[in-house]
Amino acid sequence: MMYSIIAASSRKGARRLDRDQIRVLWDSMKPQLNEMQRRQYAATLSQAYGYGGATVIHEVTGVSLNTITAGKKDLGRRSEIGAGRVRKVGGGPKWLEEKHPDIQKQVRGIVDDSTYGTPEKALSWTTESLRSIQNTLAVKYGVNASHVTVGAILEGLGYSKQANQKMPQAGIPHPDRDAQFEFINEKAKGYMAAGEPVISVDTKKKENIGNFKNPGREYRRSKDPRKVLDHDFPLKELGKIAPYGVYNLNHNIGFVNVGTSHDTAEFAAESISRWWGAVGKRTFPNAGRLLITCDCGGSNGNRRRLWKYQLSQLAKRIGIEIHVSHFPPGTSKWNKVEHRLFCYISKNWQGKPLIDVETAIELIGSTTTKAGLKVICQRDDNVYELAAAVSDEDFDSINMEEIAPFESWNYIIKP
Repeated sequence: MMYSIIAASSRKGARRLDRDQIRVLWDSMKPQLNEMQRRQYAATLSQAYGYGGATVIHEVTGVSLNTITAGKKDLGRRSEIGAGRVRKVGGGPKWLEEKHPDIQKQVRGIVDDSTYGTPEKALSWTTESLRSIQNTLAVKYGVNASHVTVGAILEGLGYSKQANQKMPQAGIPHPDRDAQFEFINEKAKGYMAAGEPVISVDTKKKENIGNFKNPGREYRRSKDPRKVLDHDFPLKELGKIAPYGVYNLNHNIGFVNVGTSHDTAEFAAESISRWWGAVGKRTFPNAGRLLITCDCGGSNGNRRRLWKYQLSQLAKRIGIEIHVSHFPPGTSKWNKVEHRLFCYISKNWQGKPLIDVETAIELIGSTTTKAGLKVICQRDDNVYELAAAVSDEDFDSINMEEIAPFESWNYIIKP
């Protein structure tokens, strides 16, 4: 009936469709049509109306003039679009990531300072709301993204919604904790803006080498689980590994030095030296300084004389200043190397026994993420002695400048 009205109106001398008829036809058919059919139907109504039809159809239906014109071009050219398609290949609006290729990096930058999570897990959460991030994207970067899109990007970066969970208080937070966070954040931003390298370092927990159960699951044939030893006692002949990680904030590149000896300050400094040789000096050929962010404890603790002495030797070898900033005690979860490197290594090798050192190195080196993380891994068979001491004479020879107001956490070691 409806198409007969259009056909009759198209014959020469026939009465034109009036606006009420057009509205009835459109409202009746619109719910049953897909996008392509709607624009072609609007074009058909326009042609049936005659001169000025496009404007009338636009005013009655709300369909844009460009869409009506596109519908007219579609009529009789269905084969060009392709069977089963509504638009030509490549039609429609571009994905937001195509228009703004740095949007993931921008979102991560917004939530970085409010990120929490278990360092060994790839999931994190943030105190920022989706609409807060949406507003910051628009104001700071000129990117108009819906809160739904922001949520999808966060999920892709490994974030999830989390409920509050009560935890026992692990000591009293240091009164200067937040101030030190701000100091590190601003300093790192300044270095990266100037093209100077910024790295986050730490030692991942030691792993037993052997056919031991590794937490997590892997895909295998049904009812064919991997067989592992029934105990987790270390095998002396195989030993353990200590992966020392160096994460470069500038370029999302990880470096892991897999030690087979002890985790000492000498091992930590050697790991950074190897990172510089493999990545740093080629990526930053004109660097005049290096910023290291790390925890307050462990092999790179702020009170370890050997750590500072070994860094002074490194500064002399590479010929640049080494600036060090430590996170306050009890705040290792904010260390970037945990969230951006170690958690993905654990995820990559979950369910796979580390039967030998080479297997561990291969699994570490093959770790990647959707955000473009690349990992370089090396084996370190050097023997590092425990409790190695630094003489007062050697320690006094360090060309070190402490930085106020938190001198014990921030210092510069010069060549």
